Amino acid sequence: MGLFKAAAGAIGGTLADQWLDFYTVPPGIAPTMAMVAAVPSGQNAGRGSNTKGSEGIISNGSKILVPEGYGLILMQDGAITGFAAEAGGYVWNSEAQDSQSIFAGNGLLSPLVKTSWERFKFGGRPAAQQRAFFVSLKELPNNRFGTQSEIYWDDAYMNAQVGAITRGTYSLRIVDPILFVKNFVPATYLQPGYAFDFTDLNNDAATQLFNEVVGSLAQAFSLYTNDPAKGNRITKIQSDSVGFAKSLSEAVEAGYQWQTDRGLEIVKTAIVAIEYDENTRELLKNVQRADALSGARGNSNLQASVAQGFQAAGESGGAGGMFGMGIAAGSIGLSGLQQPVPGVGANAQPAPQAPAYGTAPVAPVPGAAAAPAGADPVAQLAKYKEMLDAGLITQADYDAAKAKALGL
Repeated sequence: MGLFKAAAGAIGGTLADQWLDFYTVPPGIAPTMAMVAAVPSGQNAGRGSNTKGSEGIISNGSKILVPEGYGLILMQDGAITGFAAEAGGYVWNSEAQDSQSIFAGNGLLSPLVKTSWERFKFGGRPAAQQRAFFVSLKELPNNRFGTQSEIYWDDAYMNAQVGAITRGTYSLRIVDPILFVKNFVPATYLQPGYAFDFTDLNNDAATQLFNEVVGSLAQAFSLYTNDPAKGNRITKIQSDSVGFAKSLSEAVEAGYQWQTDRGLEIVKTAIVAIEYDENTRELLKNVQRADALSGARGNSNLQASVAQGFQAAGESGGAGGMFGMGIAAGSIGLSGLQQPVPGVGANAQPAPQAPAYGTAPVAPVPGAAAAPAGADPVAQLAKYKEMLDAGLITQADYDAAKAKALGL
């Protein structure tokens, strides 16, 4: 008991004009500020029995304005006596029987806060004087993370262990202010004059969060890249701030129970840089090559490679070189061209020819042009015809190869 709601959503309207003095959040509060003591505004003309206007101390009759995006927490001797997450004006009176202790609203915050309230609510009648704090319910940006050495995880898409050094930022939100204050905020910050900021380098609690995020990165990368439903790849992480934030939040929750124990969750991430180790860079190159040779684009690339091979072979001379280029091109994805043809190529040996039964070997005719050693024109022309039918060479290419193979 203790809070009366005077009006809803009247922060900048007539209510503020009518209340010449009240408590609210400090002016110019930083966007990274998570919790801060309430401060008096005005000349203390009617701020209850607290005539000195002490910072963060309210008393019976004190008026409090709760802005949008903030939750009011009232405390006595370390115990939470009141909470209000609904924007508007409130009056504190610990003696009134019809006053309330909690205004959780009707949003997503309500079920979590009401559950925590039942766990930690004040057991007796609150005193006349209370400490008042504001907890930010907004997205808190610019929380940094980074690794000094490579982190490693198993990547299903590349079927290997990959590693990287990474750095970036994430934003988080306090989804349960009562859990956050009771279980995480150090006692130092539960008094006037102190403000809890996650980006403060001297904030040991914030440093602990940094270490836990870094310790969860490998698991977060693994969760993201190995999700079969989304087919995620490592190269998508930098452009998917929400998707990777979900994976990071799941990893942090599994390891450190941010939401269930501290009332915190990660909202978005921004990866500034990823530096892959040498082996991972080679794997990524192979994946890019495989992507380039898949589908319609792959057929175009393959045909271009074959055409270039014929051109290079023509410059070096000989149909054998041209056919060798065709075999090399076919080995990366054309069925029927992977196996070398006997008697073709610089290293091939001619197949022995058995004479017909009852006949003698035919002696070479003096003055006749001898066929190139190891060349089988019929086998060559058969392969050229297969390549022509597959669309890998043009009719002109086939005619030129035929002429060279036959010595015309």
